[in-house]
Amino acid sequence: MIVVTKLNDKELYINSDYIECIEATPDTTITMTTGRKIIVKESIDDIIDKIVDYKRKIYR
Repeated sequence: MIVVTKLNDKELYINSDYIECIEATPDTTITMTTGRKIIVKESIDDIIDKIVDYKRKIYR
């Protein structure tokens, strides 16, 4: 699970395995495999870094 910040400053934990795509339009929008779209404050690069860190942590 990674932590992202919604536009209303609330933190949300999402399962990175269910991320289908991430877009910057100009807000960062995460589309989940369920079709749910989440608009967050983090940049695409920040989200990718969080995913990589999470994967490193669980696959050690």
